[in-house]
Amino acid sequence: MSLLWEDEAREGAEDEDCRLAQYRRGVRVQSSEADVTRGDRQETGGQLWAASHEAARALHLPATLLRFEDCQRSREVGYVSSDPSFSVRSDGSVYTAQEVANLSEPVQFMVTAKGKHDPHIWETTVKLALTGHPHTLLLSKVGIEEMLKMWESQPRVIRFARKHQRSLVTNGLRRQKRDWVIPPINVPENSRGPFPHMLVRIRSDQDKDVGIRYSITGAGADQPPSGIYNIDPISGNMFVTQPLDREERASFHLRAHAVDMNGNQVENPIDLYIYVIDMNDNRPEFQNQVYNGSVAEGSKPGSSVMQVTASDADDSTTANGMVRYRILSQNPHSPIPNMFTINSETGDIVTVAAGLDREKVSQYTIIVQATDMEGNLNFGLSNTATALISITDINDNPPELTVRTFSGEVPENKVNVVVTNLTVLDRDQPHSPNWNAVYRIVSGDPSGHFTIRTNPVTNEGMLTVVKPVDFEMNRAFMLTVVVSNQAHLASGIQSSLQSTAGVTISIQDVNEPPVFPINPKMIRFEEGVPAGTALTAFSAQDPDHFVHQTVRYSKLSDPANWLRINRTNGRITTMAMLDRESIYVKNNIYEATFLAFDNAHPAISAFLYHPICSPQASGTGTLQIYLIDVNDNAPVLIPREAQVCEHGRPNSRINITAADADADPNVGPFVFELPTSPSDVRRNWSISRLNGDYAQLKLKISYLEAGFYEIPVIVSDSGNPPLTNRSMLRIKVCPCDDSGDCSATGAVAAAGLGTGAIIAILICIIILLSMVLLFVVWMKRREKERQAKPLLIDPEDDVRDNILKYDEEGGGEEDQDYDLSQLQQPESLEHIMNKPAGVRRVDERPVITAESQYPARPSLPQPGDIGDFINDVSSLH
Repeated sequence: MSLLWEDEAREGAEDEDCRLAQYRRGVRVQSSEADVTRGDRQETGGQLWAASHEAARALHLPATLLRFEDCQRSREVGYVSSDPSFSVRSDGSVYTAQEVANLSEPVQFMVTAKGKHDPHIWETTVKLALTGHPHTLLLSKVGIEEMLKMWESQPRVIRFARKHQRSLVTNGLRRQKRDWVIPPINVPENSRGPFPHMLVRIRSDQDKDVGIRYSITGAGADQPPSGIYNIDPISGNMFVTQPLDREERASFHLRAHAVDMNGNQVENPIDLYIYVIDMNDNRPEFQNQVYNGSVAEGSKPGSSVMQVTASDADDSTTANGMVRYRILSQNPHSPIPNMFTINSETGDIVTVAAGLDREKVSQYTIIVQATDMEGNLNFGLSNTATALISITDINDNPPELTVRTFSGEVPENKVNVVVTNLTVLDRDQPHSPNWNAVYRIVSGDPSGHFTIRTNPVTNEGMLTVVKPVDFEMNRAFMLTVVVSNQAHLASGIQSSLQSTAGVTISIQDVNEPPVFPINPKMIRFEEGVPAGTALTAFSAQDPDHFVHQTVRYSKLSDPANWLRINRTNGRITTMAMLDRESIYVKNNIYEATFLAFDNAHPAISAFLYHPICSPQASGTGTLQIYLIDVNDNAPVLIPREAQVCEHGRPNSRINITAADADADPNVGPFVFELPTSPSDVRRNWSISRLNGDYAQLKLKISYLEAGFYEIPVIVSDSGNPPLTNRSMLRIKVCPCDDSGDCSATGAVAAAGLGTGAIIAILICIIILLSMVLLFVVWMKRREKERQAKPLLIDPEDDVRDNILKYDEEGGGEEDQDYDLSQLQQPESLEHIMNKPAGVRRVDERPVITAESQYPARPSLPQPGDIGDFINDVSSLH
C-alpha cells in the first residue's frame, strides 16, 4: 500500500520552526510484517509518497505506523481519523476499523494529531493504495488496458470541503485549518478520445440553496498552455479537450472555484492535480550515431573498450523508459565472432576473449541495439548505432636490420657526411614510438667520430661523420651497431638477434693543406724598429706524410704593409717602421695573415691503389706582433678652448689636463707651466697643480676686458727622456650674470666687438628705420596729390576698359566715322539722365545720383583738342 502525507502550512515564526523540524524528521512508515522495509520516498508536487514493498494480503490491511512529534517533544499524542473505516492508535499505528469493500482506487483520508501540552493541531493526508496501482505499475499491454479501463470509469464527484468553524489563535495570528486534499486525477497520454472527455465533476454542497457557477484556473486552463481543460460553469463537469503528451508536460496544477450569481465566493478554492500517465511512444535515441573507441592489442578479457549511451524520452521510472543494450553484429569475425560484449544496462563494451592483434585486424565495427521496455523485443521500441573499435598498437615487434653487414667510405677531414644508410624492418604502427628506430654504436669508435641519426620518414639509420678522421691515423673503422625502438618492448616480447649488425668504413686520403704548428703565433718587439729588421720564421708543415710535397708562402693580409715573408722558408722581415700608435694596432697587437700552399702532387688511395686527383691545398696562419711602447708622442693639452668671466669670480678658473698617445710609463703624471714670454701671460694668469693628470688655470687680476685671448701652456710627460709640447689655450672672457654664466651682451662683446662698435651698430639701425618711415610718408603724400588733380576722364570712364570685341570685319569708311565728342567731358549729365531706360553702351558713364558712393567730379573747361588731354596726363607723371 502507499501512504501520502502532506504537512500543513504554518503561520508565525515559531510555527514555521516546528514545521521545518517536523519536515526534517518526516513520517516514519513501518509495517507489522517482518519482511517489509521502509519505503522509498519521492517528492512530487509538494507531496511525499512512501510505497511499501509488498501488496496487502487481504482487505484487512496490516498496521502501519504514523508518528507525530510536537514542538515540546511530547510523546503523548492523540490521533483522529476522518475516515471511519480507518483508525490510528496512540502509538501511530493505522489499522482498518471495519472491512473495506474495494481498494481498486486509492483511499484518502485525513489524520489530525494533537499533543497533550501543545495547543496546536497537526494534520496530514493519508492515501492508501494497493501495490501495483497504475501510479507504480509497469505498463505492459495488460497494464495499459487496465489503466484505460480505470480512466474510462474514473469520472467521479469532487466536493468542496466544508469550512471549518474552529480556528486557533497563536501569538495574535489566526490559522485556518487545511481542507481535505483532493486525490490526483490521472490522464493517459496520446488518448484518441473522443474529446472533450469528462474527467471529474466539481460540486458544492450549497448548490441546492443558491445558484453556483464553477470555474478552473491555472496552467492548462486560463494560462498557457490554455484551453487543454475546461469546466461547465453550471454542472461543474471538468473536461480534457485534446490528447496530452507527457514528454511535453507531465502534470498540471489547477484550482477549482465556486461563486454565486453575484460573483461572491461560495467555497474556498480547491487544488486539482492532474498527472499524465506515460505511454511507450518514444524510441531510445543514441547520443551519437557513430561511437569511436579503442583498446590495446593483446588486452586481457574483460578490458574496458568504450561506452555507448541511449536515452528514452519516456518515463524512466517505468519500463517505457528503461533501456537495455545488446550487440547485433561484429565485423570482422577474426579471431572469433564474439570478441566483445556489452553491459545491457550501462552500455559498457568490454573484451570477451584474448587474441587482439593490430597487425592482423586494426579495427572492428560493432552494431549496437538499444531497446526500451527493459529490453523486451516483443513490446519494446529499438534503435541502433555503430561502434568503431580501433586496436591500438603495442610494441610487440622488435626492429630487425635487413642485412648483417653494411659498408661505406668517406674522405678524411670531412664532417656531416653520411657514410651509409642502415635499413630496418618493423611491423608496428608506422611513425609511432613503437616503430621509431633508435640506433647505437656499441663498439669500434672509441673517439666518437661517428653517430647514427634516424630518418623520420624512412626510419633508416644515417651513419654520419661528426668528428674529422685523419687518414694518416686511421685508414678504416669496424663498427658494431644495435637498433631498438623509441618505446620499450611489451612485456614478454624478446629482442630479435637481427637487431645487431657490423659496419665497415674505409677512409679516403685527400691532399691536406699545410698546417702552421703555432697558430696564431705571437712575438714581442719595440715599436719604431727600422725597415729590414728580421722578426721571426713563420713556417708550416704538410700533414700528407705518405706523399712528399713542397710548401710555399705568400702574404695574405698585412693592413699597414709593414711585413715581408720569404717564399721558400717563411722568414718574416719589416718593410717599414712599426708604430704602436697606428690605427691598425689594436690593444698593442698588430696582426698579419700568411698563406702556406703545397704543389698538389696526386695522392694514392690506400685501398684502391690508383691516383686521386686533388687540387692545390693551402692553409693560413696568423702572426701577432705585440708592440712595446716607447716615448715617441708628446702630450697634447685638453681642452683647447675655455671661457671665464671678465671679473675675477670664483668660477673664473679652468681645469686642464693632457692626452698622450703613448702608454705607461710614458704618459702622466704631467707637468703644466706658463712660458716666460710674453710677460703679460704670467702677469694675468697662473697655473696650480691639482693631481698628476690635472692642473688649474685661473685669472690673477680682478678684471680683464671681454674678448678672446690665447694663452700658451707647456705640457711635459713622464717618459725617459720626457717629451714637451707647447699648446695654445683659447680663452673667451665675457661679462657674466649672477650665476656666473656668460650673458647675451657679454657673448656679443666676447665675439670681438667693443662698446663703441655696439653703439655704432645701434645708430645705423635707427637711421635705417627713419629712412624707411620718411619714404612711407612721402609715398602717402604723393598719392594724395595725385587724387587732388583731376583727370580729363574719370578712371571709371576709361574707355580702355570698355573695349568690346566683335566678330565682324571692318566696314570701310563707315568705321572711320568717330564721334570725338565722347572724349570730352560733358557740361552736364542731363542728356544722360533724360535718356530712356534700356540697354546702354558699355562705355557709357553710369548715372550718378545723390546716393552714389562716388563723388561727382567738378566740371572742367572743354579742352581744345586731344593734345591738352595728353599734356594733363603727362604732368601727373
